[in-house]
Amino acid sequence: MKKQFSLLVIAVMMFSSLAIIPFGFAQPYSGRGGGWRMGNPSWRTYDPATVETIQGEVIGVDTATFGKISGGIHLRVRTQTREEITVHLGPAWYIDNRAVQIQLHDTVEVKGSRTVFGEQPTLIAAEVKKGDRVLTLRDKDGIPVWAGWNRRR
Repeated sequence: MKKQFSLLVIAVMMFSSLAIIPFGFAQPYSGRGGGWRMGNPSWRTYDPATVETIQGEVIGVDTATFGKISGGIHLRVRTQTREEITVHLGPAWYIDNRAVQIQLHDTVEVKGSRTVFGEQPTLIAAEVKKGDRVLTLRDKDGIPVWAGWNRRR
């Protein structure tokens, strides 16, 4: 009886230690996409007072890294007035999972806040229209729709 009890205790201890081991390897959650979390200072560049709408052809689609913010999608758009402007959309992990996919040579209408990055005119996009479809990226105040993304699932 004593031997069976000892074996039971050993079995319980082994099982308990196996259940605890995975927690030792877990990493603290640091947010998806490195820097795209709520409250990121780069969001302050969106100014509702400078919102405008442009139309044009997509002449470039790139993934960019800005400091700690990685995997951001931006477009180069040639407007009807022949201006070339960079359009910042948002994190690739969010953009890639939307029904509206923007590709090279698409004709788009972009509503966003005009600013300057690296001496280049830039729009921080709030929405992009492609045909009759709309890719919504930010609310009227410029808060990204992906803010709190993990909490809404």
